[in-house]
Amino acid sequence: MAASRDRAAAGAGAAGRARIALAPPKPRLQSSLQSSLQLSLQFGDPQHRQHLPRHKVRRWLLSALQVPAQLTVRIVGAEEARQLNNDYRSKDYATNVLTFDYQREPEVVADLVLCAPVVAAEAKDLRLPLQAHYAHLLLHGALHAQGYDHQTEPEAQQMEALETALLIRLGFADPYGSGFKPHTTSLA
Repeated sequence: MAASRDRAAAGAGAAGRARIALAPPKPRLQSSLQSSLQLSLQFGDPQHRQHLPRHKVRRWLLSALQVPAQLTVRIVGAEEARQLNNDYRSKDYATNVLTFDYQREPEVVADLVLCAPVVAAEAKDLRLPLQAHYAHLLLHGALHAQGYDHQTEPEAQQMEALETALLIRLGFADPYGSGFKPHTTSLA
């Protein structure tokens, strides 16, 4: 992850990139990309390890990927999340998910950083199972890594519709039925 952050510092980070509109991927449970996801799952904050078995994280991510990918998923505490958000987005608070996308073609290369305390607080406030909320935020980050964004209302609607379709296919409820917006919640 450190090497990946160094690349982001060199100007390849998600915050400074223009987003491109992509055709929504077809939601899938079984993927032809099974062997095309290189996944590093790291726990800087181990409190949620039992909620994120590798096989489930892999399945969730594969459902959102249109192309092969090399992804690092790191679960962190509030201080690491705050520092990363401050360093790369100039926002001095811990947020739920950060996506650092370095490459989109011919394969996606990205780091997804999820803040365990923020994810847990959001899941509790929304009365969602913790695992369902993690699945949603992992899909959200994977879509960002492929160029999806929510800066405009049409982009947000497209991304939310895709997240909802993917989560329902994976057996989870519509995350937006509770009014949740993954880009608006933080741990100050």
